Amino acid sequence: MPTLNSKVDDYIAKSADFAKPILEHFRAIVHKASPDITESIKWGVPSFDYKGKMMCSVAAFKKHCAIGFWLGAQVKALKPYLEKATEAASEFGRIANITSVKDLPKDMDLIAAVKEAIHLADLGVTMKRAPAKKSAELPVPEALSKALQKNKKAKEVFENFSPSHRKEYIQWINDAKTDATRDKRLASAMEWIAEGKGRNWKYE
Repeated sequence: MPTLNSKVDDYIAKSADFAKPILEHFRAIVHKASPDITESIKWGVPSFDYKGKMMCSVAAFKKHCAIGFWLGAQVKALKPYLEKATEAASEFGRIANITSVKDLPKDMDLIAAVKEAIHLADLGVTMKRAPAKKSAELPVPEALSKALQKNKKAKEVFENFSPSHRKEYIQWINDAKTDATRDKRLASAMEWIAEGKGRNWKYE
């Protein structure tokens, strides 16, 4: 019997109706591929792990689902389905815009993909990240700077954030169309930054 995690059950139960059969089907196929797969929640979404290493994950959004394999670019069974790997994770394999079970890769290909991912893990293969491109940092807007000065914890965390995390918050504040929207975003930003969260922490 597979080792199931109640937190994954909760995630599926709270997902949109269209997403539930997708999540359940993917979960069942992953466990069918190997009895050694365990479940957890990582970055807010169900993760399927092998010997403590993340093999793949599935996420439900408002109108679609997405699945990802950490070493997907090296998994032959997935190549016909994968989106182009991102710069930040050059070997991460992602399949998005899944709106029904029919949009998932064939069951036999998913099973083969999980088995390949496990084999790569046993060989000690790890993800190779592409070098980050250097770019000039955006200036911190005055409203954000003042808010940070009033929140010591958030200021310290923000100063130690990666350039990309700082940029996300700066652009978010700059893009506010009204003072009310800006103030609302600043309040959320102070709370999230103080907790060490990136702007898009809900989707990470």
